[in-house]
Amino acid sequence: MPIKTTSKIWHNGKLIPWEQATIHVMSHVIHYGSSVFEGIRCYAQPQGSAVFRLPEHMQRMLDSAKIYRMEIPYTLDELCAAVVELIEANGVAPCYIRPITLRGYGEIGVSPTGSPIEVYIANFPWGKYIPGKGGADVCISSWNRMAPNTMPTLAKASSNYMNSQLIHMEAEINGYAEGIGLDVNGLVSEGSGENIFIVRNGVLYTPPLANSALSGITRDSVLTIARHLGLTVVEQPLPREMLYIADEVFFTGTAAEVQPIRSIDRILVGDGNTGETTRQIADEFFAIANGLKPDRFGWLTPVKVNAGEAVKA
Repeated sequence: MPIKTTSKIWHNGKLIPWEQATIHVMSHVIHYGSSVFEGIRCYAQPQGSAVFRLPEHMQRMLDSAKIYRMEIPYTLDELCAAVVELIEANGVAPCYIRPITLRGYGEIGVSPTGSPIEVYIANFPWGKYIPGKGGADVCISSWNRMAPNTMPTLAKASSNYMNSQLIHMEAEINGYAEGIGLDVNGLVSEGSGENIFIVRNGVLYTPPLANSALSGITRDSVLTIARHLGLTVVEQPLPREMLYIADEVFFTGTAAEVQPIRSIDRILVGDGNTGETTRQIADEFFAIANGLKPDRFGWLTPVKVNAGEAVKA
């Protein structure tokens, strides 16, 4: 999906013109993938707009940076304030927000210690991520997710998404909307950029983080919503075949939001229609995000921008 440019980008504490947000071709990040990032959404509200779970996202970027020994020179509060400042300066909502911390131009070689840390934040309009109005047709990828003790999957690092690209491109080439990665033991991990949930016999299941899954903010939101709705929730390792016999399957993620899955490897999930549990969770998620129900979990950070059309399930 093409990027729709906005006016300003936040860079190291200052708002700069979009076209000036550039890095040198010899920057460490280009040669060694040394960056961590976030994806955040700002939703329309009845009056104004609000960023969904902003502190949790920015804390995850700080955590990702810590894992990779990148010292971000800004506090959590400063990073959150920067996002609000940027959205209000650009006046664009609903929108997608992309903070990124990278190692810039300094030294060549695997060791990153001589390269400066740079922080950028951009925001721009972005709609539905995964195609499929009545549910997505997906496949199990031939590419596994990273093995434990190779790449830290709890860090939302750009380098991890080389693996995601392989999973996603393979799926697209074969006519699917998305791919599902298994871990090195053949257990369900996640999509190329989404966590995954299944419903069977009224119970909601999702793989634990130990199965090479990212600690998704939307994943956590869905777990919280499901428990609030009185659903039975189980985090446990899931064999591949559980996907084929599930009553419902859906993806979650900032980009994907709550996305029903219609089929997996050409096998219909249930009757091929969006299931009641998926719909119930999606309705609750979007109602909170769009300010149509009370922010009972304290997930919304208001911004002073009059939003356009709301994002809906």
